[in-house]
Amino acid sequence: MNTETVTSLFLLFSGEESAQEYEPVIALAIRLTSEMLLPEADTTDVRIDFLAAAMANYHVQQLKCARDRTTVTFAGKMLTEHDSSALRSAGRLLKDYMQLCEDIIKPRSFIFAGFSDSEEEI
Repeated sequence: MNTETVTSLFLLFSGEESAQEYEPVIALAIRLTSEMLLPEADTTDVRIDFLAAAMANYHVQQLKCARDRTTVTFAGKMLTEHDSSALRSAGRLLKDYMQLCEDIIKPRSFIFAGFSDSEEEI
């Protein structure tokens, strides 16, 4: 995984002009992404950089939403409870890259299936 590539992709996804303020978030996304990889995954696969950048962008959008939950009205400020479109878009982007990388990352969900004898009623 290339940190410079992840940072430039993060800037592309987020629309930010500088990544300096978000370097800790980018570093965390890179670490989380590397922990998600299967042992036999090729660490030079370019998809990994895109996934890490999408994860960093998602976390930054979460931070921005948590920081600014207010909407200015004529009478003043009031809290809003809806998610921002930037956060929804970042979530969809992250989901898309996770699906793109599903063959090189550990599964994130578990499905429990039960089997029964044909004589037993469920």
